Amino acid sequence: MRVLLTSFALDAHFNGSVPLAWALRAAGHEVRVASQPGLTGSITAAGLTAVPVGADPGLDAMVKGVGDSVLSHHANQSLDPDAPGQLTPAFLKGWDAMMTATFFALINDDPMVDELVAFAREWRPDLVLWEPFTFAGAVAAKVTGAAHARVLSFPDMFMPMRQGFLAQLGAGPGTGLAAQDGEQGATHPEDSLGQWLQWTLGRYGLPFDEEAVTGQWSVDQVPRSFRPPSEVPAVGMRYIPYNGPVPAVVPDWLRVPPTRPRVCVTLGLTARTSEFPNAVPVDLVLKAIEGLDIEVVATLDAEERALLTHVPDNVRLVDHVPLHALLPTCAAIVHHGGAGTWSTALVEGVPQIAMGWIWDAIERARRQQELGAGLHLPSHEVTVEGLRSRLVRLLEEPSFTEAAARLRAEAESEPTPAEVVPVLERLTAQHRAHGRRPLGGASTPCAS
Repeated sequence: MRVLLTSFALDAHFNGSVPLAWALRAAGHEVRVASQPGLTGSITAAGLTAVPVGADPGLDAMVKGVGDSVLSHHANQSLDPDAPGQLTPAFLKGWDAMMTATFFALINDDPMVDELVAFAREWRPDLVLWEPFTFAGAVAAKVTGAAHARVLSFPDMFMPMRQGFLAQLGAGPGTGLAAQDGEQGATHPEDSLGQWLQWTLGRYGLPFDEEAVTGQWSVDQVPRSFRPPSEVPAVGMRYIPYNGPVPAVVPDWLRVPPTRPRVCVTLGLTARTSEFPNAVPVDLVLKAIEGLDIEVVATLDAEERALLTHVPDNVRLVDHVPLHALLPTCAAIVHHGGAGTWSTALVEGVPQIAMGWIWDAIERARRQQELGAGLHLPSHEVTVEGLRSRLVRLLEEPSFTEAAARLRAEAESEPTPAEVVPVLERLTAQHRAHGRRPLGGASTPCAS
């Protein structure tokens, strides 16, 4: 079959789909990856075939222009739908309006959607797999009759928020279809995301339904302990670490077992390549580690190193080392809370101190702490003593390592990407529009 993957141009949101793309290719399926030109290098570096569409979305300009208001609206805000008093009607309405205007409609602008639809009409995919905020993938699938699903590589906090918001609007739980006049395919006038998608689909003569937001199903790489309740059918899949297009080379020093407990400190790659602010105080983190009888490997680039006033003797500074090679040698990790870093540490069974402060990073860190496999330290609460005491606990109390091992076993119980491919084949056959070419067959002209 033909599979079209699509993600807006940000490595952190694309990388999670790469192992599944490899598995589809290895099973003999044709795979194309469509995104704005800024992601082309990352796609081809992963050994995949890129289809540039639209123009780069200007996320850096957005962060510079309106980023403070976006971040202040979300900073240290719990997205847990069960947390009392957190997801208020005012917050959800503001979140929907702000994210639609400054993010969703930006990364799925008209030229990107139009060029993606044009390619899908010409190539005629059987299945479209889309990053959960790249709604252009759902639009292209609905226009061409392809089956389509979201690929999740972080806890799906968006969907229960969306469902709660629709319920508050009286739009029907999980449907998004009820308007004040009851018209099928209409959206509530205060549903900004639904209104925008209704307008976008309307340009192709199609009505809106909630499937444009949810997909027909999701491929969920998050262990079950971290999955929020959702009405969207899910296919579980084991997370396989892919740390991006940067060189994945095992240095000589990493081939020698450490003589002391090794701790990884990393702030992730997104802050290096974008204007998205990194709220983790780098110098303070290393001060908290100084004097401990441990070996620290800190992955910091030149700009991050420039923020340091002092490098303790027990710290090794490296620009980059693949996390999936480093973490099996580590007793703990201290990080910024990013999804890729968190997921890699989880599947390697490493206890974590996550300094998550925004969006789903907060919920990942809090849930990790609830399950006993790590500790949450919001970046705005970081002090030398606070971080140091938590790291000592993580290293000295065996319960953290034991809980991390349980989560690793839970992750490994999910099917691999290769094992998921036959499931996707069956679901594609069930969900794609009738009258299309047989799976794996030759392409035929699109009926008018």
